[in-house]
Parts: sequence; structure tokens; C-alpha cells
Amino acid sequence: MCGIVGCFHPGEGGDALAAGVRAMAATIVHRGPDSDGTFVDSAAGVALGFRRLAVVDLTATGSQPMTSHSDRYVVVYNGEIYNHHDLRRELAGVAWRGTSDTEVMVAAFDRWGVAGTLPRLEGMFALAVWDRAERTLTFARDRLGEKPLYYGLHKGALLFGSELKALRAHSAFTGTVDGDALARFLYASFVPGPQSIWEGTWKLPPATSLTVSAADIASCALPRPVPYWQLRDHTHRSARFDGDDPVDALDTLLRDAVGRQMEADVPLGAFLSGGIDSSVVVALMQAQSSRPVQTFTVGIPDDAGLDESAHASAVARHLGTDHHPLAVTAADARAVIPRLAAMYDEPFADASQIPTHLVSALARQHVTVALSGDGGDEVFGGYRRYVLAPKVAARTARLPRVAARAGRASVTGVPVRIWDGIRPGLGSRLHRAAGLLSNTGIDDVYGLVFGATDGLGLVRGRRVEAAAMFAGVGGDDLSAVDRMMYRDALTYLPDDICAKVDRAAMAVSLETRMPYLDHRVVEFAWSLPLDTLIRGDVTKWVLRQVLARYVPPSLTERPKAGFGIPLGAWLRGPLREWADDLLAPAALERESWLDTAAVTRLWAAHRSGARDHTNVLWNILMFESWFHAQR
Repeated sequence: MCGIVGCFHPGEGGDALAAGVRAMAATIVHRGPDSDGTFVDSAAGVALGFRRLAVVDLTATGSQPMTSHSDRYVVVYNGEIYNHHDLRRELAGVAWRGTSDTEVMVAAFDRWGVAGTLPRLEGMFALAVWDRAERTLTFARDRLGEKPLYYGLHKGALLFGSELKALRAHSAFTGTVDGDALARFLYASFVPGPQSIWEGTWKLPPATSLTVSAADIASCALPRPVPYWQLRDHTHRSARFDGDDPVDALDTLLRDAVGRQMEADVPLGAFLSGGIDSSVVVALMQAQSSRPVQTFTVGIPDDAGLDESAHASAVARHLGTDHHPLAVTAADARAVIPRLAAMYDEPFADASQIPTHLVSALARQHVTVALSGDGGDEVFGGYRRYVLAPKVAARTARLPRVAARAGRASVTGVPVRIWDGIRPGLGSRLHRAAGLLSNTGIDDVYGLVFGATDGLGLVRGRRVEAAAMFAGVGGDDLSAVDRMMYRDALTYLPDDICAKVDRAAMAVSLETRMPYLDHRVVEFAWSLPLDTLIRGDVTKWVLRQVLARYVPPSLTERPKAGFGIPLGAWLRGPLREWADDLLAPAALERESWLDTAAVTRLWAAHRSGARDHTNVLWNILMFESWFHAQR
């Protein structure tokens, strides 16, 4: 795992190019603390920079930037290619210098070209490759968006990097907040790609490549990214599974995916929450390991309703792992909040970023690489919305409009604090559920449960409708549940889940790997009949059957909880002063992006307990915290 940066600035001198990429690379030392490197082509105006976290081939032969044997290609890349041994055997006749996957990649470029190589790569990656013959710079990103890559045109220079802070460090960078991206963030809790929070700067979409020449930069018109793989080509579910038993087939496929991702020349372990997804990964790791796998979990022991660490420990004992649980306090979790703006480098408001960082910091004390169960919900239909949304849509469609409005008013008319007096947390759940009563179809229900609809009109002069979040995503011809899963896979998965894990882990120089995002696993899951994934009210049915071969269901079958963060209560309590400062009307007026009166009303209602606006307020606070950190 590493960090990459670079600049394509035709006409710029070699010394300035080198100084620029060194400044960029210095901002992401956390992604690669072991070594660095630069490459400069002064005549072309190209400079590449690299920060290395050595994981495979720890010697200098694995260092980057790396030049191919033909001297034609120079590459910087972040990630791991899990089939590099297979490719090495296929590339007969190469005089290998070392054992790194990077060397295999550049040899493949020599043999098949960049476009011919990308479909052959199995792994997670974000790369930039300079073609000395064609005088072009090509970017590419892995199929599911596990690794990040930002790029943008600024003052005649094409800048790119693993994180936005690297682009900001270059003297050519011009930063203006993109109001449309901000509006989408306030709804979704992340900035949906290909936009970034900055105008003129984008996220490279997953499964695409982009090739840029000096002429493109001079014209200030970059080509569109070109896909080399598309999930839509694989969304053809069978009426029934033809072949071996799907549980056997999935067991074999996941075992191979996990096994490939266990290769490392440094200590390796796994996150273990005790839920279905992480338990499958750990079980398949332990089944292929000659010694106990190191596993890690964190929990807040003073809140038994939110703490799953005891379940994780039970699974670890059954599998025989070397388990490392860590009890953290609510104060420990809150202490992470001031660091989030720098860590995520773009407004990001998925509150599970906090426990993800805590477990990453724990794991980094023992290992350099950790496998994760993230992606299992998106690939195998694990979210409750896939079960509940069709039911809610069907039932609310039968309700007369007057009855629906009356039902909603009867619930939301009672302040959150009153409901919470009956049962802690009941108020926020009832207020959110009441919003479903006024929706008329499954897309409306999905739009409500996906994002914070009360944040749609908060940016001055801009409004984004929930439906606009998915404009151009496609999948409209899919069944209702598949449409939700497809949209999650193309938006929520890369821009929330993958971004969350990457930043939380790389902040402490920990490489994470996600076996569920092996594209062969994804393609297999989409080939299965839907009732193999969701059977009645049971989500991830086929994955549960795999797990039952290794772990008794009694240890894992329970309502999904996770490491809960009671943000709503914290905002009325220990975080209230912090929030008051960020949401003060004078501060909002100086920042000038948000509707001060609307934000003030939301904050007053939430603070008093009359309404629950946790989701949108956390989004606002994460933007304000980020915005202040840019000064």
C-alpha cells in the first residue's frame, strides 16, 4: 500500500517539477512511511512522486517509480495485484529483477500495452503510467473503487494524487468549493464521484482508465474516462443456479480470494466484529494458515447495547485466532473527531469512520496488513433496506394520503426526548420511520433511507433532489431490490465504504484488503438467483451457509448492531459546545455556503429534543469542520 502523486505541466522546468511533486508527496507520508521516490521527464513536463509502505518485496527492487524493461513505461501505483504470480508465469522470457507485483505490471505493459493489461489485473489499484513513446499519461483504478485517485486541471497543470491534500500542496492548485458537490454531500454523507469537493478536480471512476496528452492539457478539455470493466455486464441473474451447489461454489471462490490476499512479506491479520462478513473472512484465513491469525476488534464496554466485542471474542475462540480486543470509552471515540477533517481530506460523514479508525490503530500496533469484511453487504444483499423497502413501499401504497399524513404527524408531533423517555433511542428511529409514510414507491423509500433528505435544500442557491443522486447510474430495468443493490455498488460502495476504510487505515499506515471486492466474487454473486442472497427476511443467505461450515450459527446469528456511535445524544451532550461553535450564525455567515436560518432551525430543534436531525447535522458539522481546516 502506498501513496502516489504527480504533475503533467508542459513547459515547466525540471527543478520546479521535482519540487512540486516532493511537496505533494510530503503530505501523504502516512500512506508510505518506508521510502519515497521521484521521476522527472523535464522535456515533457512530467513528474511522478511516490511514498512506499513496503508489503511485497521489501527490497529496493520493489521501489517506485518503476521503469519497464523496455524503458518505455514509468509507473507509480498504489495497491496490490493478487494474481501477479499467474501473470509472471504467463510473461515467459522476462529477466526479472525482483519479486514485486509492480515489476510484473510494468512487464505486462511492455507485452500487452496498458489497455491490454488492465483487464488482466486482479486486485486493488490506482495507478499512473507515463508512456515515453506516445508521450501520454494514463490513469487507471480498480474495478470496485477500493483505492482512491483524484485528478484535476489547475493553471495549465494536470495534478493527481491518492488524496486531495496532495493536490492542494502544489503551487498551481486553485481551490474553490463545488456547490453542487456540497449539496450532494449534505444528502449522501459523502461526495459522490466523479465529483470532488473542489471545482475542477475529480475522482477517477472505478473500473476506468484515462489517457491524457499535452494537447489535451493545452485545450483545457480532458478526455472522458473509458471503462475496461462494467458491473452492468454481469447483472444477469439466473432463474436458478446451474452447476454445483452455490454454497460449495462460493466457499471455493471465497477461499481462493482470501488466500490470494493473504500474501505479504510483513505481518498480516484481520478485523473481526463477530458478524457474518468478517467472520467468514477470518474463518477462511484460519483454514489456510499454519498458525493463529491475528484478529482485532474494539468496543465500548459501558454500553452493552452497542458493543459487539464479546461476540467477536467468542468467534475468535472458536476459530483459534490470536485475538486482540480493545475496550475504548466514549471519550476515546470522541477524541477522534478533531482529526477527521485532516484524515478524510474531503467532507465525509459516515460516523462509522470513528470505530474504523480505532480498530485500524489497534491493528497497526501488531500488523502492517489487515483483511476486512467490508463489501459483504453490498455484494450479497446484507442491508435491511433490501428486505424492508419493498414491504414499506407496498404497504404505504395502500394507505390513503390523508391517513399517511395523519400517521406521520402523530409520530413526529411528539418530541424525540419524550419517545426516548420510553426507551433510549426510540425517538430518532420513530421519527425516521414516520418519513416513510409519505413515500409512494420503492425508489422513494430507498431515497429516504439512503440519505438525509432534510439536507437537500441547505446550500444557498442550489438544490439537489434525491433522484438526481442516481441520474446516469443506470440499472433502471433491474428489479426493485437489484436496482438498490446496483446503485449501492456504484455509489455508496466506492465513495463511502472504500473511502472510509482507506483513509481510516492509511492514516496509521495500515494496508487493508477486501476479499468480497474480488471481481470474480462480485460477478458470481450477481449471477445467483436473488433468493440465494435474500430468502424471505434472511439477508446474505448463501454467505451464512458458508459461515455455518466453520462457525456455529449460535455465535453469529443476531440482529445487526455494529460499533454504534450515539451521535444524536452526544450532540445534545458532550459535543454540544463544539457544535455550537461551528453552527453559530456568525460563523455560518462568514463561511457563506449554507442557509444560516435553515441550519439554525435544525440545530435548535435537535438540541431541544423536539426533533432528531442527527444525520444532516453530522453532515453539516463535518463540512464546517473540514472547511475551517482548509484555512
